[in-house]
Amino acid sequence: MSDESGTAPDEADAASPPPGRMTAKAFHDSPGVEDWRVLFWGAHVCYRTASFAEAAAFVAAIAEVVAAVGHEPDLDVRPHGVTVRTFSRADGALASIDAELAAGIQRAARVLGLEPDPTHLQTVGIAVAQDEGVDTRPFWAAALGYDDIGEEDAMDPFRRGPHLWFHELSPAKPGRGRTHIDVSVPRDIAEQRVAAAVAAGGRIAGSNAPHWWTIASPDNHGVDIAAWADFEDGDEG
Repeated sequence: MSDESGTAPDEADAASPPPGRMTAKAFHDSPGVEDWRVLFWGAHVCYRTASFAEAAAFVAAIAEVVAAVGHEPDLDVRPHGVTVRTFSRADGALASIDAELAAGIQRAARVLGLEPDPTHLQTVGIAVAQDEGVDTRPFWAAALGYDDIGEEDAMDPFRRGPHLWFHELSPAKPGRGRTHIDVSVPRDIAEQRVAAAVAAGGRIAGSNAPHWWTIASPDNHGVDIAAWADFEDGDEG
């Protein structure tokens, strides 16, 4: 689902073994990461800023943490806030160095008096359903300029656009590919996001609350609101 290494994910030595995976629970149990949430493709945090100058000052502080830890995150910088994502493998899995980096960034935010805002955290993906024996990933990757990730995903190489997940259509409907939108949100935000979608005319078509909900729009388009990544406690490795 994303990108990872011991230093910069994009510059990892291909001969180096991947770092051991850290579960979302283990990440949340690490000290000093209370501001962070685990979504698709890594651990994320958003801090509100009052101006671009304040955001830039925070980025400078983050750069000092990055130099000390030796691990580079993704940043989105706006006048009203800075969003950070950290991960250690191409599928978005976390490692202990991500918790170390997250704690350092959180300390830097505290020094600058910045407050986290998890309500603005989300990752968006497009799930592409295809018939058995049909592989549409090369088409989508070519059309969007994406790279293949693992066996089922494709991703913007700069991790800007929504990821693509390819899965088999069930039941099979030859010649009728389908898509739905996946929205990964923090677990403490998920239910209010579901309620807002229902209040706006949607209906709950299926759920495994509090892990995920499938919402149908008034014209029957599908959106999955997923909080499971922030709960995940599977085997580490």
